[in-house]
Amino acid sequence: MADQYPPATEDYPTTERSRVRRSPKRGTHGRADVHAILDASPLCHVGYVINGAPYVTPTLHWREGEYVYWHGSSASRFLRAAEDMPVSLTCSIMDGYVLARSAFNHSVNYRSAMVFGTARLVDDPDEKNHALRQLIEDLFPGRWDSLRPMTTQEVKATSVLRMKIDEATAKVRNAPPGDIDEADYPVWAGVLPIKSHLAPAETAPGMPGNIELPQALADLIASGRIR
Repeated sequence: MADQYPPATEDYPTTERSRVRRSPKRGTHGRADVHAILDASPLCHVGYVINGAPYVTPTLHWREGEYVYWHGSSASRFLRAAEDMPVSLTCSIMDGYVLARSAFNHSVNYRSAMVFGTARLVDDPDEKNHALRQLIEDLFPGRWDSLRPMTTQEVKATSVLRMKIDEATAKVRNAPPGDIDEADYPVWAGVLPIKSHLAPAETAPGMPGNIELPQALADLIASGRIR
C-alpha cells in the first residue's frame, strides 16, 4: 500500500512555512489533494495570534474554489480580531489505528491539510447571504430553500470570514505497520480502521407527527457520508 499521494499536476508554492519536514514522502502541495481533504472534513481548527498569544478554535468550514469560509458569532473576539490577520486553518481525519509489534511503532492512518492566508470579513450583504447558503447546501444539499428565512437580526449576529489559500500542505499516512522486519514476533499487528458516518436521525422534541424526514436527508443518511 502506497504511503504517499501520487504527484499533483498543480501545486501550491513550497515555502519554509509550508514545507513538510517530517516524513516528506507523505506530504504534498497539490491543490487537488489539499482540496479533497478540506472538502471531506466538516470541521476545521483556525489558528490566530491575538495580543501575542496563540489561540486555536474549532468551527465548521466550507470551500469555494481557492477560498475557505467559516462563520461564528459577531460577538466573538476571535472573529472580530481576525480581520486582515494572517491565519492558519487545519483539517484532520483519522482513518485508522496502526498497531505494530512494539509500542514505539504504533501510529495512526490519517489525512490532514493545513492552509495559510489572510482572514477577510465578508460584509457585502449579498455575498454574506450566499456564503451562509453555501454552508447549509454544502452539508445538506437542497435544504436551504425549505428553511425559514433568516431575520435581519440573525444575519447581523453572524460573522462570516473568508481566506484565500496562499500556501497549503496536505499530509497522509495510509499504510500498515512499519515494522515488517519484526514480522516473526508473536503478537498481532495490523490496522483498526476508523469510519465516520451518519447515524439514524433523531426527531426534535415537539415535532408534529405529520412532518416526516425529508427524502434527501434519508438518502444522505443511507449514503453514510458526513460531507
